[in-house]
Order: sequence, then C-alpha cells, then structure tokens
Amino acid sequence: MLFSLYIAQAIPMSFFSTVVPVIMRQENYSLESIGLLQLIKLPWVLKFLWAPLVDNNAANLHGYKRWIYGSEIFYAIVVFSIGFLSLQTNFSLVIILMLLAVIASATQDIATDAFAILILKKKERGYGNSMQSAGGFAGNLIGSGLLLIVFYYLGWQMLLFCLALFVLVALIPLGFYKKEPVMPEVSDKKVQLADLWRFMKIPGMYKWLLVLFFYSSGLVGIMAMLKPWLVDLNFSTPEIGLMVGVHGTAAALIASLFAGFLVKRRGYYKAMYFFLVFSIMAGAFFWYVSKMEVPPVSAVNAAILMLWTAYGCSMVAIYTAAMDMVRPGKEGTDFTLQIVITHLSGLVISVFSGKLADVAGYTKLFGIQTLMSLMAIVLLVAFRSLLKKNEQVS
Repeated sequence: MLFSLYIAQAIPMSFFSTVVPVIMRQENYSLESIGLLQLIKLPWVLKFLWAPLVDNNAANLHGYKRWIYGSEIFYAIVVFSIGFLSLQTNFSLVIILMLLAVIASATQDIATDAFAILILKKKERGYGNSMQSAGGFAGNLIGSGLLLIVFYYLGWQMLLFCLALFVLVALIPLGFYKKEPVMPEVSDKKVQLADLWRFMKIPGMYKWLLVLFFYSSGLVGIMAMLKPWLVDLNFSTPEIGLMVGVHGTAAALIASLFAGFLVKRRGYYKAMYFFLVFSIMAGAFFWYVSKMEVPPVSAVNAAILMLWTAYGCSMVAIYTAAMDMVRPGKEGTDFTLQIVITHLSGLVISVFSGKLADVAGYTKLFGIQTLMSLMAIVLLVAFRSLLKKNEQVS
C-alpha cells in the first residue's frame, strides 16, 4: 500500500521535470533557464504552510485517507486537462497547471507521511522507509524513464491521459487497508503554524536541520544537470530515458531496499556515514568522467548507476531519522518540515548548479558537488551526539 501511494506522488515532479528539460535543451534554452525550471518544485518547499491544516482535519487514519483520495483525484483531473494543451503554444498555462498538480501531490505527501508514521512501529520504520523510497523511485522510473520513452513515440496528449489514469489505479491498495492503530495521546490536538517554530526550538534541532540541508546536496546538484549534460554529449531522448529514468532509477530502487536492511541492522546514524562515503565516490567519478574528451558510454552508465545508488540509500536513512523526530499528534507537520528542508536544499542547489555549469562547465560543477558531500560528513561528525541520543531513545 505504501509502495503504491509513494509511486503516485512521485510521478508529477519526475515527469514534469524530465520531459520539459529535455525539450528545452533541444530547443537551445540555456542551462541557467533549465535550472530555473526547478522552481516548479516550490510547492514541495512550501507545503509545511498547510501541513497543520492536514493534521487538524485528520483525527484518525480515515481522516488521512480522505486527504490522500481527494488530493490524488484532483491531481488526476489537472493532468488530464494538461493533455488538451500544447507545450509549445500554451507553455505558460501548462506551467501553471503543473504547479497545481504539484500542490496536490505535495498535499498527498503530507497525509501519506503521517499515515505511514502512525501505522509503522519504530522497529518497522527502516523497512517502511525502504517502501517509501522504493515507491518514490518507482514513480520516478515511470515518470522520467518509461513515460519519457512513451512520450517520444506516442506524443503529449495520450501520455497525459494515461498518466491521469495511472495515479487513480495506484490508490486502489489504500482501500483494502482496514486496520486502525491506537492513536497517540496528546494534550493539544490543535496544530498551528507556531508549532513549526516550537519544533525548531527543541534543543539541538537546528543542528539536525542543518544536516538535512546539506546531506544530499552533493548528489542533487549533479542530478539537476545530468540530463542537459547527456544532451550535450549527443545522447538521444530515448537513450537518456533509458540511462537515467530506467537504469539509474532502478538502481536507486534496489539500493533503497538494501538500505532499509542496513538501517535496521546498524541504525540510521552509522548508515548515514556509509552512504555519504559512497556519495563522495559517485561525485568524484562524475568529475573524472566529465574530464574525458569523449567519455565511453560504459563510463557514463557506471557514473549514473553510482549516483542513483547513493541517492537511494541516502533517502532511506534520512526518512527513518526524520520519523523518529516527530511529536505525537503533529506527525504530518513535523515530518513535513524536516523533508521540506531537503527539498529547499535541492531547489537552491539545482538553481545554483545551472548557473555554475553555464559559467564554469560541467567538470568544475561535479568537483564542487563532491566537496559538498564531503562537507556533509563534517557536519554529521560535529552533530553526532544529537543523532546518537535520538536513535538510542527510539
């Protein structure tokens, strides 16, 4: 059930942020412009503003179910509507509708995260977040891989119609979940925006949020410019869809399942170190490959597999740690705030990477992103006492 729900919410951003950048690059848009397109992810950064609304109107699992159903049905309607528009002639309107679709998807994410926290026991959260991460990557596999290839052969309208139908089908498993766990006892069930500030004032919490901001930043910057880099290397649209959307995302999906096992056995604190080391190796390999005048296809494929493997593992550790940080009765709000930090980091780094690639080139970009992963290890070491304490309490 969780796997299918996270597939449904992952498709919007992966599809819209894959098809459009490739088309834009083929139309000779600048790398900086493509980087700015990442602003379509803004609702995922701002979703903490309406997370309290979701918590306040979901007193139990049935309440969160209603939010999930409503958000996905609205999303399907918007996507179906986009199918009647042309990306070339109605670009501004398509972008506006994309934003509405992403807002609906972000709302579904708030409700689904809270739903998952409530139904998963603490000892199950490592595997549970494997399903979350794997579902997200499966959605990315469909949205940025298979659908990109389908778009190439079937066109825009039929693709959008199929996408709208798919997200509705992904809701079916939710209807079969009937268990109602014991809800946590809370003194004040009313969640307000001020609770976001109170959460950040928890002793040591700002340190954790700083780790969240930088933890996957080295990977995100490379991923933002990966498809334009492949276009500039003269790979075709189907090849890019296969290399990144299928092979890369499949590697992340498999890696996230392995990461759940490692997190359960060793704890998320130790796992976060291991995953960061692999992130540094992936960034360094991208830097090395980009220095080649004509990189071999095998080397490019290997770099992509390393990048997505590192990212898949990292997400499982982050999600598991974030679940253990939430306060009873404020699950959706607290978890959303933490994950928003990672989205904010991705947004900032993606825009920055487009500008840097335009000015300095891909090789320097990949080198700087590798150094950012190294900096994340330094932060993790500096704030180890907070994470180890929280993990032991959990």
